[in-house]
Amino acid sequence: ANSAYGLTSKLWELGALVMSRLELSQVAQEPMAALAARTGETVHLSILDGYEVIYINKIESLHAVRAYSRVGGRAPAWCVATGKALLAHAPAELIASLVPHLSAFTPLTLVDPAALAREFERIRAQGYASNRGEWRADVCGIAAPVRDNSAKVVAAIGVSGPAARLKPATLKAYAPEVVKAASTISAALGHRQDK
Repeated sequence: ANSAYGLTSKLWELGALVMSRLELSQVAQEPMAALAARTGETVHLSILDGYEVIYINKIESLHAVRAYSRVGGRAPAWCVATGKALLAHAPAELIASLVPHLSAFTPLTLVDPAALAREFERIRAQGYASNRGEWRADVCGIAAPVRDNSAKVVAAIGVSGPAARLKPATLKAYAPEVVKAASTISAALGHRQDK
């Protein structure tokens, strides 16, 4: 019976690994909508593809001035909140291979490997990442990692909008909401907090 269980669990892991973006988007839809309703800002669901994030789902802010992005769009991972949340949990080899590619898009982009390493440490400690005008000078955001049933970080959910609205204090106030949305999606993917 034990070997059959072992096989089933292997198949389950494989199934979880090949979980499609579509399934991830569907599972995330309600928590994303709730986050958008509470913050009034654009909400993104991203996955990591090399050194870039791909936006696989988004809910547009109702404000006239909002973060520009599109589903299927990409951004340099080290500059945006969802990307930083993903990179903070990426294998050391990926981070090492990223170093030669680090380039600045605004004066605030972190391109120093040591500064970036400290940033990733802070993200892991606090449970969320922020972007204060590091990709586009006038856009800020905050994001938290989403884990699957094996506790692996597979995506990130974030809120972004104009720097004029998303001041540091506002971002900090949204942090628990973003972390809660990430936890809800993670739980739906089979992640158990107590593991």
